[in-house]
Amino acid sequence: MDLDSELNILEGLVAKHPEGIGRPALEQAYAAASGHVISWRTLLRRLDRLIAQGRVQAEGEARGTVYLPGRARVAPSLSLTAASEPARDDIGNAGYPPLSRSGSRVRVLVARPPIERPPVGYDGAFLEAYTPGKTWYLSKALRTRLHEIGRTADAAQPAGTYAREIFARLLIDLAWASSRLEGNTYTRLDTQNLIEFGQRAEGKDATEAQMILNHKAAIELLVEHADAVRFNRYTMLNLHAALSENLLGDPSDEGRLRTRIVNITGTTYTPLGIPQKIEEYFNLLLTKADAITDPFEQAFFVMVQLPYLQPFADVNKRTSRLAANIPLITANLCPLSFVDIPQQAYVDAVLGVYELRRVDLLRDVFLWAYERSAAQYRVVREAMGEPDPLRLRYRPELADVVRETVRAGAAPRVESLRAWAENHGVAGGDRDAFAETALSLLLGLHEGSIARYRIRPSEFTVWKSRFDASGRTAGPA
Repeated sequence: MDLDSELNILEGLVAKHPEGIGRPALEQAYAAASGHVISWRTLLRRLDRLIAQGRVQAEGEARGTVYLPGRARVAPSLSLTAASEPARDDIGNAGYPPLSRSGSRVRVLVARPPIERPPVGYDGAFLEAYTPGKTWYLSKALRTRLHEIGRTADAAQPAGTYAREIFARLLIDLAWASSRLEGNTYTRLDTQNLIEFGQRAEGKDATEAQMILNHKAAIELLVEHADAVRFNRYTMLNLHAALSENLLGDPSDEGRLRTRIVNITGTTYTPLGIPQKIEEYFNLLLTKADAITDPFEQAFFVMVQLPYLQPFADVNKRTSRLAANIPLITANLCPLSFVDIPQQAYVDAVLGVYELRRVDLLRDVFLWAYERSAAQYRVVREAMGEPDPLRLRYRPELADVVRETVRAGAAPRVESLRAWAENHGVAGGDRDAFAETALSLLLGLHEGSIARYRIRPSEFTVWKSRFDASGRTAGPA
């Protein structure tokens, strides 16, 4: 193995340990990653070279020395992701988020022509070496900052409360932005018209509409069942099934682990092809993800490891992006919409994981994107004003009466809604206001808002066809 390859491997291994790794552990990790044993004297020489180049830093003395990623100077205008060393001039930075020094290096490496990037396969040690609670892709400082900018007033509320409050906006943003990262050409307005009114954009391929509608179904699944979704087989397989519906050559691949070899265009990486091993590592991935206690580390871990494993025949990155929102939605943190992420930056970041097993560039993109999402939804939430105290107090009851009215095919009338309130424990002085609020919610129902009430589209369509906007019977059912 040549010197540059040894240095790149060592730098990548150190980058996985933002809080530091000692020489013995690094020596073992290098052997696992490269398949070669390196003597401690050679290891020290390589580390000295990396330190001299600013790619690694050392803290402590003698046996207590630990090695950390090279430190980037942070520009005062950026809180998380500014870079002290820009990407190489011949690559350019137009339309690219600011990068750390290590992120810039990954970008340079994946920007080389494919012929200069060696073929690589799946390395199970990359997943096996991750120990929840001990290994961190996000440093403590970054996690603290992410919690600060992602915190909402609903932290103590039931899981999914915040996501439901901004659901209409989140549904369109996330469906559009995640689809765009796959090359979908629908605009945000096209996406809104499709989701809210079922109107397909003219001149667009049917596959693009299907992709967006699949995102809608998957997002509804996550928000509607926020109290139950977690990193387990049931959630992940059903999430994939929702996202891949009618998009795969073989419908039986929807929501099922792949049993054949796949190739990924644009990369020298070849995923694992042994079904038993895919099953084994998929289960290990979920076990580790579920054991991570910090929601941001959970989110990023899944964005790294799920696409790298490629457990499904296709739609792996989409599944990872929506799965990354599971811990955020559950903890009532601002979700990650992926709006404004440059497509090339995301592609390069994923290539860095595929080909180099380095998370630096993807981490830069993740941090920058989350800052954008949190700022965006903070403005959206503020624009909505203070929550209606009656809706807050009777939130479960209002959801129940809306759902029961629709499923019963009943007319939305104040009298019947007040009677429902009286029979279901609503305080006497609140019943009139409760009935008026319920009526307003029923009359404002549309395809983009029914998921929060656990109403199926077919149920809503049947109910809506019976009544006009004023609540009068439109005709016989």
